Amino acid sequence: MASSDLKVSISEKTVSSVEAGFPPSKHHGADIRFHGVVRDEEDGRIITGIDYSCYPDMAGGELDKIVATMLDENPEHLVAIHHRIGFVAAGEASLLIRVQTAHSQAAFDISREYLRRIKKTVPIWKKPIFAKNPS
Repeated sequence: MASSDLKVSISEKTVSSVEAGFPPSKHHGADIRFHGVVRDEEDGRIITGIDYSCYPDMAGGELDKIVATMLDENPEHLVAIHHRIGFVAAGEASLLIRVQTAHSQAAFDISREYLRRIKKTVPIWKKPIFAKNPS
């Protein structure tokens, strides 16, 4: 699913296959990309990956609200966000947040705030897939 402005998406597409939203900018001197990567351990146990699920309309709507609010609060930035659902293997990215701003500190701060809000309010659930113990 994607918003009407194509800045946010939630799908089974890999993060590396998603176009990051917009070309480089002459106006924005900072262009950062955050990749949230699945670790190989959860609660001290080895995992093969995480199975992410959501109700697409609900999760997409909440993601759209976050973007609208952040753009109201910080109008001088561009953003593209993609959250992957389905099984994501350890070592692969499940989340991309791309932010462009005029200056680097603002890009880092805004990216960090997007991540905080996404984790806090977007209803995407994760189920770790634990590695089988060798017999």
